[in-house]
Amino acid sequence: MARIGIFFGTDTGKTRKVAKQIKKAYDDETMDKPVNVNKADPDAFAAYDYLILGTPTLGSGDLPGLSADAQEESWEEFLPKIEDKDFSGKTIALFGLGDQEGYPDEYVDALVVLYDFFSDRGANIVGAWPTDGYEFASSQSVIDDKFVGLALDLDNQADKTDERVAAWLAQIAPAFDLPT
Repeated sequence: MARIGIFFGTDTGKTRKVAKQIKKAYDDETMDKPVNVNKADPDAFAAYDYLILGTPTLGSGDLPGLSADAQEESWEEFLPKIEDKDFSGKTIALFGLGDQEGYPDEYVDALVVLYDFFSDRGANIVGAWPTDGYEFASSQSVIDDKFVGLALDLDNQADKTDERVAAWLAQIAPAFDLPT
């Protein structure tokens, strides 16, 4: 088993695309192939000491899931399956997708839901990301003037995605015991 698990929720496939982009930076011994949480085994998920988790924000700041009109089950349905697990001693980095122009008042809000869920279960969350270069009105995922994870906008700032992903991976590398 690789040291790092990468899991994502998605509705349109954009979060899956970013998860695959992140995976390409590492070999199979370091990071497993990305897995959609609607296909994830809760015990296999919890077995990783290092996790990278991605989510889009749907509607008015929701995690993807059936109640948010997602096409399939996603984070909303997966989190209850792992709510009794202890994530103490585990390191987790988060990335989220949103639309600053279409949803400026809830930009990447779903990130904070994952942040709170895993923080409450003892995880060490790394990878806070600066808000510089973004244009949004409000985000619940901003704590201490930073996003709780990497924020991406493939709708309006797709040209910045590669640079942001590379910089974020370099930033989290020490916490994941990765070469920079």
